Amino acid sequence: MTVVAIVAGYLIGSIPFAYLLSRRRGIDLRAVGSRNVGAANVLRTAGALSAITALSLDAAKGYVAVAVAWGMTAGPGGAAAAGVASILGHVYTPWLGFRGGKGVATGAGVFALLAPAATAIAALVFVLTVMTSRFVSAGSVAASVALAVATLAGGSLRPVQVGALAAALIIVLRHRGNLVRLVAGTERPLGERL
Repeated sequence: MTVVAIVAGYLIGSIPFAYLLSRRRGIDLRAVGSRNVGAANVLRTAGALSAITALSLDAAKGYVAVAVAWGMTAGPGGAAAAGVASILGHVYTPWLGFRGGKGVATGAGVFALLAPAATAIAALVFVLTVMTSRFVSAGSVAASVALAVATLAGGSLRPVQVGALAAALIIVLRHRGNLVRLVAGTERPLGERL
């Protein structure tokens, strides 16, 4: 049952909502802006409404992946594994040549169900970091690390702790280029349109 839950989680996570929403407006996210298939690039290229919709749908698919795993009685280990699989599905979507987003919104949806208190802390860290730095990438990295720390400090179930660590690793690795640009001073701040 756990294997089925993981596969289902990956497939749910692989739905490229940001890409689909932008294509309706004639925009191919893979060819504009950061070339990332995620909500931040949608904001820069297609506007706030499309970005909010993409963000919400990406979070929803992470939440649904975990809920489906729980419904299959996969237990906390299976649910956490399905959640991480949905993040990987978002990042490596087979529908776009295994080139997707960075997993932040999907991860938020996953852990909103698995560890709501830790997710609330991570969300606060994200907002404060973005408000002070104006960089979504900095907020994303800080929030993913905060989530992992909060699950460990808050005594979450071991599979949830491992899942949060895995999610943080995926998200930080996906932001390697952003971190290099932050250090170089060439990262685009929030709100900068193309």
